[in-house]
Amino acid sequence: MSGSWYWCLKHGRAEGADAACPPEDRMGPYDSKEAAEHWKDRVEARNDEWDREDREWSGEEA
Repeated sequence: MSGSWYWCLKHGRAEGADAACPPEDRMGPYDSKEAAEHWKDRVEARNDEWDREDREWSGEEA
């Protein structure tokens, strides 16, 4: 089922949508358990890309 996984910040693990943790303790939803487990990799890659684009836009060296 799509969007049925979350990363629980409180427990430090992927949990299904039916887990009892409140929304403020969760990241997601994600399409798979694996995607939830790798949420931080995706955030870091996105931030690195945005930083690179900002440097290019401002004319700074990489």
